[in-house]
Amino acid sequence: MRSRLGRWALTLLSAVLVAAPAANAVLDGPATAAPAAVPIGTAGWRADPRHLPDPVTASPAAVHAALAGAPRSLATRYPGVVGELDGAPIALRYRANRAAMDAAGGRYAGWRGRYLLFDPRGDGRVAQVFGDLSTADRIAVLVPGVDDRLTNFHRGLGGKAYRSPAVQAANLYRAAGGRVAVIAWLGYATPHGVGVDAARERLAATGAVALRRFVAGLTAVRPHATIALLGHSYGSTVVGLAARYLPRQVTDIAAFGSPGMGVGTASALRTSARVWAGQSGRDWIRYVPGLRLFGFGHGRKPVDPAFGARIFPTADVEDHDHYLAPGTDSLAALARIAIGPGRVAPARTALAANVGGAA
Repeated sequence: MRSRLGRWALTLLSAVLVAAPAANAVLDGPATAAPAAVPIGTAGWRADPRHLPDPVTASPAAVHAALAGAPRSLATRYPGVVGELDGAPIALRYRANRAAMDAAGGRYAGWRGRYLLFDPRGDGRVAQVFGDLSTADRIAVLVPGVDDRLTNFHRGLGGKAYRSPAVQAANLYRAAGGRVAVIAWLGYATPHGVGVDAARERLAATGAVALRRFVAGLTAVRPHATIALLGHSYGSTVVGLAARYLPRQVTDIAAFGSPGMGVGTASALRTSARVWAGQSGRDWIRYVPGLRLFGFGHGRKPVDPAFGARIFPTADVEDHDHYLAPGTDSLAALARIAIGPGRVAPARTALAANVGGAA
């Protein structure tokens, strides 16, 4: 604990010697900006005589229009492209990512579930779906933070299951009573440890571009569904930087264990979504200063009353990594946010009156 806080403090102090990063230059592009990496197999896909939509330049809406009714063989011929092609038919992406996992072999060939993304390069990127995305009228996307990788996506950092994005998303899905589709989205390169990258917005800005495209893909294939984005730790910074560019289908944004969302107030997010925040009194993140200095730090904490977020209960959360632990007030609150206002939650996720109020 002390070592993590110490590294963060030293990083902030060193800010006076370092110039600010150009995060806005990364973000201020088209809402359908290119993927974080060129998909595996792109050259063959582009050479296909059927004139398939370009995986780098085509918008998710254009992809959806072009691939409606596409043959299933595309998924097995070009699994690396189809598997991460935002806007492609859901079943086609599931099939492609299963083929990519089988081709990767090892532990991945044995992974169960349905996936909208699988890229084993580098630290890896992956997105797993819980529930029926093809019929859900409400979708919750969980965005994890520091040190989450493809290799610990299921087992958790240090082998601790409660730190696994997949386990956390499964907990959320169960707590919501199966009323929503929940996606554990690890679609960006997260910082390694609580150091320089975690204190800056460079990786968050790149992640925000990928998140914007991913959400655009969801709205292309499920245009009538509404979406909640739930950002944990550095993942909340990713969500905050993406917020102003997100479509109206995103009705709720929740930040928990957050170091900051890149802005000083909820209104500065420039979103029509309801903004929620929670932070446990036993979370070490409370010691991280809510400031931005020479490109370091992520701004005012979203639980600060001056930020203007709707606060949800976290009194029984024991540390930074248990916000989605079964039985906690925090999980119940996040399940209610995931379900959305005006919809009946299961009895076990009933919340206090200050959660899920009017828009």
